[in-house]
Amino acid sequence: MRFSGNVAIVTGAGRGMGRCIAERLAAEGAKVVIAEIDPATGGDTARRIADRGGDALFVPTDVSSEASTRELAAAAMAKYGAIHVLVNNAAVFAGLELKPVEELPVAQWDRVMAVNLRGLFLTTRAVLPQMKKQRRGKIVNLSSNTVLSGAPMFSDYVTSKAGVIGFTRSLAAEAGPFGIFVNAITPGLTHTEAAEQTMPAARFEAVVGLRALRRPQKPEDLAGTVLFLASPDSDFITGQVINVDGGQIFY
Repeated sequence: MRFSGNVAIVTGAGRGMGRCIAERLAAEGAKVVIAEIDPATGGDTARRIADRGGDALFVPTDVSSEASTRELAAAAMAKYGAIHVLVNNAAVFAGLELKPVEELPVAQWDRVMAVNLRGLFLTTRAVLPQMKKQRRGKIVNLSSNTVLSGAPMFSDYVTSKAGVIGFTRSLAAEAGPFGIFVNAITPGLTHTEAAEQTMPAARFEAVVGLRALRRPQKPEDLAGTVLFLASPDSDFITGQVINVDGGQIFY
């Protein structure tokens, strides 16, 4: 129960990695704010946590909207009176068209940047005043190991996730004097609904063959690292990138 008394916001917590992270935080005592654009999946995650004896609040959230992210922070404060942890997980991935740069639709590029990068900035911006007031906060940003290796036909997604790392490092330097820790994780290809909608099964099989740990990656494989970075156990770590991909890339 290392998060007892803590309030954690998890974006994109309606399914996949976000849901797994939210449930793990709740299981260890956190009051969890489920920030999700889909009311069906977001509400379901909150109910699952409540059914297990946890405390969760679902707040419909479009992370690409400044007004929506401000409403998210306000709802968390109105309900719980504090914000200790932010996990920036929400991202566009499902259904992306894999195309060479010269054929990539500008509308798709803009949408990916709006959610994956601008959304992370806006959500962080909304919670920072409270974290600074508390002189304490943990921010964990989800990037991707495609930033470390490159991924052809996927330039919009990779570029957005590279921006996450740059933002993490800059904010860590800026927010450190206020007792705010900011780190990033680069997950490998993970079996989630979004990934399975985008990548062919052969891609998953090929990636397994590249790993030192030759098995599929599951959302549960990331949750422990997120919780470590969100907890006091990592109180002298900030501005760092931790690669969690079963040894596909040594970084």
